[in-house]
Amino acid sequence: MKKPNRFNSIISRFSKCNILVIGDLILDQFVWGDVSRISPEAPVPVVWVRSESFMPGGAANVANNIHALQGKVYLAGVVGMDENGRILTEEIKKKGIDTEGVIVDGKRPTTLKTRVVAHHQQVVRIDKEMVEPLDGVFIGQIIDYVREIINKMDAIIIEDYGKGVIVPGLLEEVLKLAKHYKKIITVDPKEEHFLYYKGVTSLTPNHHEAANAAGLKIKGLEDVTKIGKILLNRLRCESILITLGENGMQLFEKDGNITHIPTVAQEVFDVSGAGDTVIAAFTLALAAGANMIDAAHISNIAAGIVVGKIGIAVATKEELLERIKKHR
Repeated sequence: MKKPNRFNSIISRFSKCNILVIGDLILDQFVWGDVSRISPEAPVPVVWVRSESFMPGGAANVANNIHALQGKVYLAGVVGMDENGRILTEEIKKKGIDTEGVIVDGKRPTTLKTRVVAHHQQVVRIDKEMVEPLDGVFIGQIIDYVREIINKMDAIIIEDYGKGVIVPGLLEEVLKLAKHYKKIITVDPKEEHFLYYKGVTSLTPNHHEAANAAGLKIKGLEDVTKIGKILLNRLRCESILITLGENGMQLFEKDGNITHIPTVAQEVFDVSGAGDTVIAAFTLALAAGANMIDAAHISNIAAGIVVGKIGIAVATKEELLERIKKHR
């Protein structure tokens, strides 16, 4: 069977897959405008605001990507008891994503990332957040939710943006449950937390995160190979998929197989959220029965679609099938 036909077969099973995403929920705000002059007060551009928009970010964007690929997705995380939390919850619900696992913490603000974009260029990003570890009561509520639904899940994604939700106590319990019920568990890691992730199915770090976690610098592809082997050995997982920007991806499997996957991006306008697309498509493909290499190829194609769009974007199932057809 030709590879594109095999990919199509895998993607056709996406709608039968149930994926739980656990992690840091972020509201992404975009301020769209034009620049016509430099401020007389400081050497900065003056942006004339034309419009504003909101998108689910962080773990919510991973869930949105799975939904766009027609997988059934469940989301667990925390928002604040504030206007941004209300907007984010509404945006998630609009996408048809299950929000039963989204908890409200009255002492914690909803994480907000505001990007000011003028003439298709990001001028500045402003972050409002609290990164202290989540209170144990709320961690317990997330664990209870996972216990309640894990039996019907095909895979769990841990989306760690370092905002306080992904802590050792949560991961320890979720990993126990995943192993007991024999579920796929993938992680989009935070480099300071790599030792938390021992024994997961797969990690999808970018090359900067992987290099920092391994304590090495990347000067060439041979350094990526060293880093992948170190992390695979240290974390005892089934695979590590390192994203390399314009150089594609490199997949390391526990049997020693190393596969380089060149980028298929045609145009790159915005890399925001591309890592979310990678882990969403990769995990969904694994849940649909793909092997690691085919899942990595599918996620690479999905990411190539997303970086060709402005803002936090997703790749739809139809776009993915069309791009695969083009690359036939």
